[in-house]
Amino acid sequence: MTRPVALDNVLHQDLRVAFRHGAEFGDAANQILIFPTEFEAAQREFPILFREAEGEGLQAVALTGFELDENLFFDGARWTSRYVPALQQRGPFSIGVPGDGGDPDEGPTVHVDLDDPRVGTETGELLFLPEGGASRYLEHVSRVLGRIHAGIGAAAPVYGLFQELGLLEANVIEVTLHDEQRYRIDGFQMLSRERLEALDSVSIERLHRANVLGLAYLVTASLGNISGLIERKNAGRAR
Repeated sequence: MTRPVALDNVLHQDLRVAFRHGAEFGDAANQILIFPTEFEAAQREFPILFREAEGEGLQAVALTGFELDENLFFDGARWTSRYVPALQQRGPFSIGVPGDGGDPDEGPTVHVDLDDPRVGTETGELLFLPEGGASRYLEHVSRVLGRIHAGIGAAAPVYGLFQELGLLEANVIEVTLHDEQRYRIDGFQMLSRERLEALDSVSIERLHRANVLGLAYLVTASLGNISGLIERKNAGRAR
């Protein structure tokens, strides 16, 4: 049950929010939804794969583990990676978009879920300064939500172009650990570097003009992080 409301610097002057992660907030999942607006940061840590979500089309995810509910970058209380996906950074906040009956000139607003256990804690961060301005924490949240909002708008055109140019292919990740434990991960699509490099000049120009060519190379580079995942898994099993 959620109860998101638009933030108001008068009504929520004294509201505090605790900045923390946990399995109950989705941090222990082995795949985290990400957006094109965070590919540059995400590809330094995670393999970026694509999946078909029923009713929602193609999505990009950061692979964080080989088993269900296994995030090798999360120790139970905090992320150990240099980058945390935006959806997990946002905490109990979300984007509110004006409805059909609202002011068409009004932009997206920040909403907070008042039923989230991180909201209203005595030790949390204040959202507003005494004079009513946004705190540094709320400014950070606003930037994260902006990245998500822009990413949602960019996702379909970017992924559609990847598909149209035949860059995505179904593939299987097969992993064997030091103790001979094996994992097989399927149901995903990968962006093929071979197909990307085989594109003709017209297709390359289309990617370039759409500001997507760099994103494509970032995604292909991210697949090298699979070896890092294996190292983390081996290290955990050795303890």
